[in-house]
Amino acid sequence: MPLLDIAKGMACAVIVGHHLSRYGAMPVGAFALAPGFVGWLADDGRLAVQVFLVIAGFLAASSLAPDGVLRVDRPVARILQRYGRLVMPYLAALTVCVLVAAIVRPWMSGDDVPASPSIGQLLAHGLLMQDLLGYDSLSTGVWYVAIDFQLFVLALTLVGMPALLRRGGAAPVAAASRERWIPVALVLGLAAASLVIFNRNTELDDTAFYFFGAYGLGMLAFWIGRATRATTWQSAIALLALTGAGALAIDWRSRIAIALVSALLIAVAQRQGWLSLAGRANAAMPLQRLGRISYSLFLIHFPVLLATNAAVAQLGPHAAWIDALGMAVTFGLSIAAAFVLYRWVEVRPASWRAVGGLFAALLVSGMLVSH
Repeated sequence: MPLLDIAKGMACAVIVGHHLSRYGAMPVGAFALAPGFVGWLADDGRLAVQVFLVIAGFLAASSLAPDGVLRVDRPVARILQRYGRLVMPYLAALTVCVLVAAIVRPWMSGDDVPASPSIGQLLAHGLLMQDLLGYDSLSTGVWYVAIDFQLFVLALTLVGMPALLRRGGAAPVAAASRERWIPVALVLGLAAASLVIFNRNTELDDTAFYFFGAYGLGMLAFWIGRATRATTWQSAIALLALTGAGALAIDWRSRIAIALVSALLIAVAQRQGWLSLAGRANAAMPLQRLGRISYSLFLIHFPVLLATNAAVAQLGPHAAWIDALGMAVTFGLSIAAAFVLYRWVEVRPASWRAVGGLFAALLVSGMLVSH
């Protein structure tokens, strides 16, 4: 599905630009040259994460329950597998960030540079529980990794509910031909609850419930695309649109509007068969490749940002164009670092030995630089 890679590439570029425009001293100089563009990135670039949430839900539905019935024999093993796949590049990038932050800390003031980590903070990050336990983040955006894992577990639980009830000896939930609608109904119900209730409570933004509205829209978009009858597809699209529009009528949120539009566009693209055709256009190949390394880019760009900001800070007073050039160079170096992380860590088979080694490297690095 190269079109999804292209969408991820575009969204990731915006998110990296958002962070480039908010951290360090370079955005201050660059703002003078392009106040509209830099200001937009700083204020609204974060909304691009909604595209990732929708696509993540879409892919979760396609792998866990493409027909509405759970296709996972060992759910716990699948959850652990998901953890391993997520944390291998995550732990490697965090280790780099901890070391880079220690190097640049004497040269950069303010809150942009993470403080020296504690052992509890390192362990919490490794277990994807830093926000739930109240620890400061060691890198920007790492909250998303923890939320992605929570969302995956929650989605697997919902689609596996009929099988869980059967194993528990409960009364028959439905005939086999109708059972596949139960996970769809559960996802729709929880997504609606998230959009109307949970997503309006910022105290829940450390949990999957806050974000399940966007994630659930992505799951529903996948299942809608599997409809064989045109009338069923049209009715489902209308229901999806009404669910999102109803939530926005209650409380307008730009992030939910972006998620709704993304889900509807993906559902239409899937119906029209466009998801697999986009890769044939040579002009789209760079974005497609960027999308494939988007996770690594998302993880590794912050330590690159810290290093380049520290380097530019050593130049003393300088022209605004140097800051703008520095931001462009940071983006390019981040892509190069992402290719390295993708090639040497992300695409490697996940194993507990590799996870353990990377976890140990993070702990050792953190203890070496801590006061």
